[in-house]
Amino acid sequence: VHLQASGGGAVQPGGSLRLSCRLSGFTRDVYAVGWFRQAPGFEREWVSWLITNDDIIVYVTTDYQKSVRDRFTISRDNAKRTVYLQMNSLRPEDTDAYYCAASGTRDSGGKYYFAGAYEYWGQGTQVTVSS
Repeated sequence: VHLQASGGGAVQPGGSLRLSCRLSGFTRDVYAVGWFRQAPGFEREWVSWLITNDDIIVYVTTDYQKSVRDRFTISRDNAKRTVYLQMNSLRPEDTDAYYCAASGTRDSGGKYYFAGAYEYWGQGTQVTVSS
């Protein structure tokens, strides 16, 4: 499984960006896709996850870190094998390199908060929020 992240850039506070994560290869065994972010010298931080395998019957199929809830939206386009992260009302503290990751672990959601649950990672895409 290969992941290609794109869509980063520089915006002013209050602006929006949409990150894309395109999956290729043998994606049938991918159960969830997550977005993480990382600043230099800091640990990678979970942002959001989306369960992509419809065989997993759960009530909650997405979740967000508290600081981005109501501002970010994760979604998928199965036909394009792409997961999106729509980021609105961006703040300077959202400045980071953003990474998408795919998990082959079947779970109802509890494991997807942790980087260790993801076997496949894309390259980072930089988001800079500054006036």
